[in-house]
Amino acid sequence: MPESPSSPILFKKEAQMSKLQVLEAVTTMVGCILGAGIFGIPYVVAQAGFLTGLLDIIIIGVFVLIAYLYLGEVVLRTNGKHQLTGYAEKYLGRWGKLAMAFSMVFGIYGALTAYIMAEGTAISSILGGSPLIYSLLFFIVVSYLTYHGLETLEKSELFTVFLIFIAVVIILFFTSPHINSANLTGFSAKKIFVPYGVILFAYLGMISVPEVKEILEHNKKRMKKTLIVGMAIPAVVYVLFTLVVVGAVGIDNFNTLGPNERLATIALGKVISPKMFIMANLFAVFAMFTSFIAVAFALKEMFMYDYHLNKKISWALTCFIPLGVALSNLTNFISALNIVGIVAGGIDAVLIVLMFHKAKRIGDREPEYAIKENKFLSFLIMALFVSGVISLLF
Repeated sequence: MPESPSSPILFKKEAQMSKLQVLEAVTTMVGCILGAGIFGIPYVVAQAGFLTGLLDIIIIGVFVLIAYLYLGEVVLRTNGKHQLTGYAEKYLGRWGKLAMAFSMVFGIYGALTAYIMAEGTAISSILGGSPLIYSLLFFIVVSYLTYHGLETLEKSELFTVFLIFIAVVIILFFTSPHINSANLTGFSAKKIFVPYGVILFAYLGMISVPEVKEILEHNKKRMKKTLIVGMAIPAVVYVLFTLVVVGAVGIDNFNTLGPNERLATIALGKVISPKMFIMANLFAVFAMFTSFIAVAFALKEMFMYDYHLNKKISWALTCFIPLGVALSNLTNFISALNIVGIVAGGIDAVLIVLMFHKAKRIGDREPEYAIKENKFLSFLIMALFVSGVISLLF
């Protein structure tokens, strides 16, 4: 006999499916956020002083979370499939689409470039050999996964995010005994913007929000909870990871490394032990692997949905341009994260705030959650991110 609509078995299956969808959505978001940024944060925090950096991680995290919730409401108020450029055009017009397209392309290309460079360095540090060869091998794998779409993305995210958390726990356990409390006392108000760009970069993952909506297509009431959890997990990881790395390594050890070697995982391995060196850099490999796929897939979707390019052209534009920049050696790892975080993060935040207020008035549908309008809070968010851009110029 078929199950009745009120069958306990059917309810149980629906509840299990709902939990699985939320898990997939959270891992997609976490995988998009947790990438190269985490490996740059300890160095810039050590430069500014641990307490200065901790304040940055918390304050920036709170403001970025609000931006995520604003964007989530915008997405829920809008019918159809879009990426950020599509939402910007609908609510802000052509100028909004152009500004968001610049930010999205600049930010994602910068991120993908950083991932390609850092992956080569991380893998080479484990296996030896040329970082260039490993960067190319990494590129072949992730570009293949990017081409094959959201189903592949969800499966790879779930597996690799699990591995990332196992690696984090192991690193925290073995590194904690090596912490020197003297490395965790520094504070300087004058250096408040030193870690700003890299930390902001580490929180960037707004492009995952439309993906979250797709995954939760039949369970949109869980959108708000998913965004909060998906943002909170990286924030906690950043605080704990930065604490143990800065505490164990300190700025003096970081300064002995070359510009392209200032990944936290490489510094940890040189200070603690060869085993930690391997474990930490495997963590780097998995984290950047998941992030590359998530952000590259989002850019491919932008080209397909909002500029109506076919799948192959969208894929080629997404993957091969950052490969060319990475191979040209135009920048180093930390500088790339800093510039991309400040510029792309600043533009994204301002546009999201403006879209949020416009969507309140002209959105297509009632959303599953709504954030109360607060013009003063919106002004503070925009002021914070604009001040970051100003700090880059001066």
